[in-house]
Amino acid sequence: MSRTDETQRPGAVASNGTAPDEANRNGAGDPRADDPETADGTDQFTFEDVSVVMGTYNEEAAIGTVLADIERVTDGAAEVVCVDGSSDRTPEIAREHGARVIEQEPQGYGVAVRAALLAPDRPVVVTTDCDDTYPMEQLPAFLSLVNEGYDVVSGDRLYHGAEAMPPLNRVGNRLFAAAATVLMGRRVHDTTTGMRAYRREVVEEIEWTENTGLSAELLVRPVMRGYDVREQPIAYGERAGETKLDPLQGGVAIAKSVLTVTLEERLRAL
Repeated sequence: MSRTDETQRPGAVASNGTAPDEANRNGAGDPRADDPETADGTDQFTFEDVSVVMGTYNEEAAIGTVLADIERVTDGAAEVVCVDGSSDRTPEIAREHGARVIEQEPQGYGVAVRAALLAPDRPVVVTTDCDDTYPMEQLPAFLSLVNEGYDVVSGDRLYHGAEAMPPLNRVGNRLFAAAATVLMGRRVHDTTTGMRAYRREVVEEIEWTENTGLSAELLVRPVMRGYDVREQPIAYGERAGETKLDPLQGGVAIAKSVLTVTLEERLRAL
């Protein structure tokens, strides 16, 4: 059963008897902590088992900062994969920071991110955007939750209010989450976040079909297939550089994806 109900929100008691936020502050959420095994008794994943992946398109204003943050937080152990269709210096900057860059003709958000998801072979894959809106400082907490046994850890930008998000986008994202909740019959809070961690088998076992709406699909399908999914509150920062997505056209595409994917998953379960 998916673990996306209210008991997984901040304030719920962690397995060590502390609230999740307190556990993270005290270092209990750090994957380099003393516990050598995951919840299922296997060796704990470290950042050497992690690939951080993203689709990049003309993000030279932010890509260097994002990659420097990943390197700092993971001590340079995490692999970074960028699927890039840029016409600016984004791929050059990414390579300077040691990222693996896969060049691709621009075909949209979902095409790039899907290729990035499937490119690495490490057992944990983390998606993020390259516009410096997501907190790479949360990577240890995400990996710790994977080590606790979750199949997917999904960053919830809206829990803290996401004040840096344009008001129209904020309202739209709440509506997408409400619609997905009704259609799936399971409570979710942020369907379009770009920061998630996945066990590799989840990425490989599901066929991803959406483009603009891939961010929603990446949550909806795992939830409806019964994977253990945890929504983890994260901060959301102001974007560096210009947005590439028209909010109205993008909103329509995402809404269609939520409807299409939930219906496909219900039919699949029959």
